[in-house]
Amino acid sequence: MKRKRHSPEQIIGKLREAEAGLSAGQTVGQVCQKLAVSEQTFHRWRNQYGGLKANEAKRLKELERENGRLKRAVADLTLDKAILKEALSGKW
Repeated sequence: MKRKRHSPEQIIGKLREAEAGLSAGQTVGQVCQKLAVSEQTFHRWRNQYGGLKANEAKRLKELERENGRLKRAVADLTLDKAILKEALSGKW
């Protein structure tokens, strides 16, 4: 089965639909079936995007991307520092 990625805006829209369905008396299983997602995905989305608005979710994704980029930069610089330190010690 092909895996589909949802944008933060789509996830928030689906969570709003789910809340409407749940308040109308549907079960979580019925709501998930209507949204075409698994219950596990629904609960993960609810934990991550529960109280967010669309623009806040977009900003969250941008910050996560930037954080990953900065972590990679720190890892690269740490590796460079270790290489230079080893070269200066003369143990090669």
